[in-house]
Amino acid sequence: MAIPILHFWDKYYTNPDEGLGSTYERFIINRILYKAVKHFQIKTVLEAPSFGFTGMSGINSMGLALKGCEVSLLDHDMNRLDNIKSTWKTLNLPLRAEYVDDYSRLNFADKSFDMSWNFSALWFVKDLQMFLSELDRVTKRVILIMVPNQAGLGYVQQRYFGQEDLKKYLIESHIRPKTIKAEMEKLNWKLLHHELLDCPLWPDIGMSKEDFLKKLGIGAFSFKKDDNKVEKRPITILDYYSGRNSDMPGQFEKYELFEKHAPESFKRFWAHHQYLLFIR
Repeated sequence: MAIPILHFWDKYYTNPDEGLGSTYERFIINRILYKAVKHFQIKTVLEAPSFGFTGMSGINSMGLALKGCEVSLLDHDMNRLDNIKSTWKTLNLPLRAEYVDDYSRLNFADKSFDMSWNFSALWFVKDLQMFLSELDRVTKRVILIMVPNQAGLGYVQQRYFGQEDLKKYLIESHIRPKTIKAEMEKLNWKLLHHELLDCPLWPDIGMSKEDFLKKLGIGAFSFKKDDNKVEKRPITILDYYSGRNSDMPGQFEKYELFEKHAPESFKRFWAHHQYLLFIR
């Protein structure tokens, strides 16, 4: 859940080192996004809200832009929005990014987007019913919502230690799948998939993933120089998007043992997130 991100999200714009956890998470998210884009022939995408519980804000839809989608996103912090625009500009990727102070009204025409989606962001919406009604209005085919796995060990731990932030900044009831399903059903959307995701070898807890892997006897993510010596440098998916490290997805495959093979009963307490994919 990473509640501390509420207070230091801006640091990633000066140092984009997201570490193993968030970078792995992004590749898993991309896999689901890419499947949706291919299957439903998605061309236009809205990400709203764009601020979720991950490293650098506003780059979750970059992979979709690289796939040729027209991306729009909304954020409720002007400084963060400026940083998002600058980051996309450095990779020469087109983006429509706009500020909103209330997600109850989206400034787009009806059926503007093939798909709308968000990641760990619904608890920033003041009125969930009104927001989902707006997503219904502006979306043609697919609504994809990703929320934390509230039964996961990491969520339970961070919920306990982050009680004050949770009460002050977030509306926890908005990320409950049961609530989301009920509201989407009222809007005549059909739930096509509800699955757990982001289930790496490490738990979703506030500790160095590199240190955790060392305890398991598994080497942490590293890069090789031309002389075959190991080099340590910031871990960021931006290296993949920019072409600097085109092999990055394959380098993360060794961390997917649980993602690919763990039973559902195990994932229920280990997976970090879950997603709900709705169609009209």
